[in-house]
Amino acid sequence: MNKEQFEQSNIFGLGEENKDFAQYFIGKSYLNMLAKTDNGISFANVTFEPKCRNNWHIHRAKSGGGQVLICVAGSGWYQEEGKDAISLDAGKIIVIPANVKHWHGAKKDSWFSHIAVEIPGEETSNEWCEPVNDEEYNKL
Repeated sequence: MNKEQFEQSNIFGLGEENKDFAQYFIGKSYLNMLAKTDNGISFANVTFEPKCRNNWHIHRAKSGGGQVLICVAGSGWYQEEGKDAISLDAGKIIVIPANVKHWHGAKKDSWFSHIAVEIPGEETSNEWCEPVNDEEYNKL
């Protein structure tokens, strides 16, 4: 999906370049904060340019926690450590339990956008790990 087609289908908007977390991404990503509730649930539209992906990471929690991805536009990938990558398209929902190492991002030839829903929990944190290298990514 090219950028023009993507922008027509990305109803939540591109947002601003995700400079605060750029060190944890290969390629450019964009962040559009949508909402945050009083009990700690946040909703953000995260957009990845083609080939962009975040590093392996873990949403840590003593209890509760984790993340939900709601795919809204374009095509991407999600992969948990030790498992095959899952293709992502608009309408796909991924539930990521706390303490599971994973990554997500755009396919090589498509922009990609998902709403990231952060699930509240006890003693939550985000642990950023190594990048998804080109050799791993290019096998997909």
